[in-house]
Amino acid sequence: MKTDHRIKRVGILFSGGPAPAANAVISAAALNFLNSGVSVVGFLDGYENLERYSSEVPLVEGEHYICLRRDDVSQIRNRKDIVLRTARANPGKRITSLDDLTDPAKNGGLMAVYGALDALEIDALVSIGGDDTLKTANYLYRMQELLPELRRVDVIHLPKTIDNDYYGIDWTFGFFSAAHFAAAEIRNLGADARSTQVWYVLEMMGRKAGWLTYASGIAGEATRMLSVEDVDGEFDVRASAEEMVDLMLARERDGRRYGIICAAEGLADRLPDHQRPQSTDEHGNIQLGAAAIGRTLAEEMERVYEERTGTAIKVRHKQIGYETRCSEPSAFDVLLGTQLGVGAHRGLIEEGRSGHMVSVEKQLQLTYVPFDDLIDPATLKTRVRLIERDSDLYRLARSLEYQKIDHPEPEC
Repeated sequence: MKTDHRIKRVGILFSGGPAPAANAVISAAALNFLNSGVSVVGFLDGYENLERYSSEVPLVEGEHYICLRRDDVSQIRNRKDIVLRTARANPGKRITSLDDLTDPAKNGGLMAVYGALDALEIDALVSIGGDDTLKTANYLYRMQELLPELRRVDVIHLPKTIDNDYYGIDWTFGFFSAAHFAAAEIRNLGADARSTQVWYVLEMMGRKAGWLTYASGIAGEATRMLSVEDVDGEFDVRASAEEMVDLMLARERDGRRYGIICAAEGLADRLPDHQRPQSTDEHGNIQLGAAAIGRTLAEEMERVYEERTGTAIKVRHKQIGYETRCSEPSAFDVLLGTQLGVGAHRGLIEEGRSGHMVSVEKQLQLTYVPFDDLIDPATLKTRVRLIERDSDLYRLARSLEYQKIDHPEPEC
C-alpha cells in the first residue's frame, strides 16, 4: 500500500444540482481523511466563492468554507439537504482549448480557484459533481501540468447526477432514489388518470439521456416512455403526437381512455433550431425546462386527436424534476455514495492518484478512471452515456409498455 505523506490538508466541494445521498459521500470522504490525520476543509457553495478569490478578497472561515470535524460529518448520511450547499459557478467558462489554460485572459477564474486553494494550503481537492464539474476538475488538473511552476494540488473527482448518464460508472449515487420518488409520482398520477379517464404527459429530468425517464417509467408502470434514445436526428413533435394518438385510440378500443406518457426533457435539445430554447446556464447548457417539451407534446396531442376524431380532449402535463433531487436517499445510494467517498481517500492517500474519477464495478469494488478516458481531447467536453437501443434495459422498457395486440388474448 502506498501512502502519500505529502497530503496534509484536503478540500471538498459539491457543485451543480443536488442529488440524494450527497452527504453520504461528503461524510465518508471527510471521516476517512480525518481518521488518517489529514485535515479537511469543506468549501461552501461549490466554486462560487473560490472563483471570486483574490488577495484583496480572501475566503472567510464560516462564510466561504468550514473546517470539518468528526461531529460535522457524523450521522448525516441520510440528510436530504447538502451540508456544504451547492451552486453552478463555472470558473472555466472561457476555456475552449488546452492553450487557453495558460492564457491569462481566459484562465482567470481557474487561477482564482487555484489561488484560493494555495492560500489555504490545500494539497488535494475532492470534486463532487456532474459533467460540468468534471470539466472544471480536469481544467484544474491540466492547468497545473501546463504550468509546472505552480505548487501541485492533486484533484480527484466523484461522479454525481440523478440522470445517470456518466461515462465510466454504471450507476451514479442519487439515481435510484430519484427514480423511486418519480415512480411514486407516476403511480399517483396514474391513479388519478384512471379515476378521471384522462391522459398525462410527464416531463422527466434527463438533459442528455433517458435513464431517469426509463427507470421511473418502468417502476411507475407508465403507459409509454419517450427519450432522446428513441429519436434519430431532430425531434418531430407532430410525428410523435401522431404516434401517441395512435396509442390513445388503440387503448380506447380496449376500454382504456387514460394513460401516462413519460417524456425526457432532453428531447427539447433535439428540436429544430427555430423551436429550441435559446437561454443557457452558467455552463452554456440550454435551459431545457424553458422549452416545456411535455406541455408542447401534450398540446400537439390534443390537436391531432381532435383532427382525427372530431372530439376535443384535454391532455394534462406536468414536470417532475427538482423535487427528485433532494428526495429520501435509498439504502443503495447511501451505500454507493459512502463507497465513493472512501474511494476519494484511498485514491489520494493510499494510491497517490490525481486526475482520476472514482468509480465502482461488480459488488461496489473501487476502481479509478483517468480523466483522459472521460474527456473528449478535441472539445474538452465530457463523454455522455446513452441507453443503447440493443441493450436489455431498453428492450425491457419496450416490452413492458402497452402493446397493441392483433389477436384475441390467449385463454388460460
